[in-house]
Amino acid sequence: MLVASVALVMSLAGALGIVRATNSHLDSVRRVPAATPALSPPSDGVENFLLVGSDSRASADPSDEDFATVGTEEANPGMRSDTLILVRYDTKAKQVSMMSIPRDLWVRMADNDKFAKVNAAYQRGADVLVRTVQRALNVPIHHYIEINFSGFKQIVDAIGGVHVCVAHASRDKATGFYIGRRACKIQSGAEALSYARARHFEEKIDGVWRLEGTGDVGRGTRQRAFMSMLAKDAAIYLARHPLDAHNVLDAFAAAVSVDERLDLIDLARKLRPIGDGTAISYALPVSDGWAGSQFVFRLANEAPPLLAYFAGLGPAPAVG
Repeated sequence: MLVASVALVMSLAGALGIVRATNSHLDSVRRVPAATPALSPPSDGVENFLLVGSDSRASADPSDEDFATVGTEEANPGMRSDTLILVRYDTKAKQVSMMSIPRDLWVRMADNDKFAKVNAAYQRGADVLVRTVQRALNVPIHHYIEINFSGFKQIVDAIGGVHVCVAHASRDKATGFYIGRRACKIQSGAEALSYARARHFEEKIDGVWRLEGTGDVGRGTRQRAFMSMLAKDAAIYLARHPLDAHNVLDAFAAAVSVDERLDLIDLARKLRPIGDGTAISYALPVSDGWAGSQFVFRLANEAPPLLAYFAGLGPAPAVG
């Protein structure tokens, strides 16, 4: 979920006259060859980016301040997509829209036609994830961008932290997130990750801790708002510390993996609306239920108009 925000930093870095250094850093960004064949060909009027936050603990360090809550690879084997956000760029209007995909969305896997939660597709390969999402939502995906837990923290720390705003005292005991009063508070990389991962979000209202109750749907809403705040904080940091741009780019290059076709400078230019507050944020309409013993989400009856918009086949729905 940091990729779009750091794209803004790259764009600003170029504007500040360090394009050569920017290009040098971007050359070291890891490419994901497996994702490329699964991507859709160009679409008229729309370009979609799938942003993937991986929950892999492969780089977890026992010295990390959040090691106890993030855990080890042995205790959490494999990889799942902890965060999935589809970003739509309108190639004519230059408008950006974002839509979170709940990790518990019940879908048919692209490689074996068996049903499972969408976050399980990632461990079967980037190509399987791309094709699974495309088929489940009937939308094209043109580019793939991935970041892991450790990379998330490194990028936030590279810009001196990010503001997280809460309307009440808030916590998630599972991830360790805690802010004790209504505030917009600077959070470190580890603290920001605990907020981004929060699925059991509680708020203290009238002296009583109350579960926010929307689970993955509410988490998606918070994550999209967080992306915009991070983009703003990144822009402010770079404007104040232009000579530190290389440190941000170092963190970005080490943390992010993308498809072979993606032009990162072009990405930066296209996704700048996320940082200036003009990007539109949508929640995918879903209904909850059960698949055997598993709690899952399924697409709601209200979903098709929004999905048609992301496919470039319909008008922009009203923001609810």
